[in-house]
Amino acid sequence: MWLTIDKNINTSLIRQVYEQIRAMILEGKLSAGDKLPSTRWLSENLKISRNVILEAYAQLTAEGYIESRRGSGTIVAEDLYFKRCERNLEKSPHNSVYTRVENDLIDFRSGIPALDMFPQKEWGNLFNKVCSHMPYSYFRYCQPGGIMELRQALSEYLFRTRGICCRAEQIMIVSGSTQGLSLISKLLYRPNVEVVVEDPIHYGLLNVISSYGYLINPIPVDSKGIRTNIIETKNDVGFVYVTPSHQFPLGSILPIQRRIKLIRFAEKKNCYIVEDDYDSEFRYEGHPISSFYELDPNRVIYVGSFSKILAPALRLGYMILPDLLIDKYLKLKMYTDVHTESISQLVLAQFINDGKLEKHIWKMKKKYYNKRQALINNLRINFFDEYVIKGHAAGLHLVAEFQNILFTEEILKKITQQKVKVYPVEKYAIHKGRHRNKIILGYGHLSIDEITEGIRRIKKVIQNTII
Repeated sequence: MWLTIDKNINTSLIRQVYEQIRAMILEGKLSAGDKLPSTRWLSENLKISRNVILEAYAQLTAEGYIESRRGSGTIVAEDLYFKRCERNLEKSPHNSVYTRVENDLIDFRSGIPALDMFPQKEWGNLFNKVCSHMPYSYFRYCQPGGIMELRQALSEYLFRTRGICCRAEQIMIVSGSTQGLSLISKLLYRPNVEVVVEDPIHYGLLNVISSYGYLINPIPVDSKGIRTNIIETKNDVGFVYVTPSHQFPLGSILPIQRRIKLIRFAEKKNCYIVEDDYDSEFRYEGHPISSFYELDPNRVIYVGSFSKILAPALRLGYMILPDLLIDKYLKLKMYTDVHTESISQLVLAQFINDGKLEKHIWKMKKKYYNKRQALINNLRINFFDEYVIKGHAAGLHLVAEFQNILFTEEILKKITQQKVKVYPVEKYAIHKGRHRNKIILGYGHLSIDEITEGIRRIKKVIQNTII
């Protein structure tokens, strides 16, 4: 039968025999009615225990591949030819983005925290403590809204740090802000309804919204955020999506005058405002920016996440919903994934209640501030007065606008060839052509040495490039 046995691999001998015979049957190399060797003969031929062959045959019999007939021995069953296409084991470039990392690549991608600073030991100790002491009932399905311990901890934390006053029952735990936006988009969808968004906008979140069939009404952003004075539409509006505390990607803060205009627009259109507060914890000048939610809790849906505060791998986010949406949301969440993973919710609740989250944020603010200053210093050294930094000093990225450089595909390709990745603002623009001289430089996950070398390589590429 030309079976090959390898005793040096992790796959058991039983599995090796089973899989090879199974493959021969499915591919037609063994046809219906063909007789298989006796277990004794095959064990002697392969120099392995007869029990191995017996177990493999038993598994094949149980799954219907072979059958034993008195006087005929073991034969291949009927109707089993199933020619399959060979699997393509090579990873596509799209999939490899998340798995293959070049050691010398300097990637200025935005929104990635310093993962080497994650409080791994504290988190692990808390996780073990929570798992060891929580009642067995907590291993059941939890409520769609999330574990109440975390919702209560978040209610107190948000009031303490952001001045947001809400009940724990209004806070809904989700698997990251992306799922939160997806659920809200589904919850508020009606045919022929549009969503007002900022332009530029994070294209991933734009795809989440548009995937539900909404019409998209992009409104340009200036140095003060979304231009509320030019929002016009005759259509019904499902919601307005904004990042008012630190516009992504340009970094502007929406002033109170425009916030009021946006509230009035939402009242006129009888729609909601979705406030994505994705990185307001990291502000390096002045006090934290007040949330939009405070102005009108019945009109604003507040969305937050721990992906940038702690780590994306946790997949923990939350929303504060107006009371009118809570029942409908809970039903939708129930039939989406029942609930967000609950043990990590308990760990995060304890992490917050112990004061460790605020301590971690304070430590990371100092780290990120130093990295931001290193980035600014290196831009000044390499480009002198050829650029302007856009937006306020906050978050994990900045935008550099250059006077004499357009970041064309050709220049971006040359920068990539120098083992550096930068992200043009134009990539995030809905209306193209307005931001071709701006790039996003994320710094949270990079070391100061990487920032220094990355800017040096960018300078090397564009030093002789003039519009």
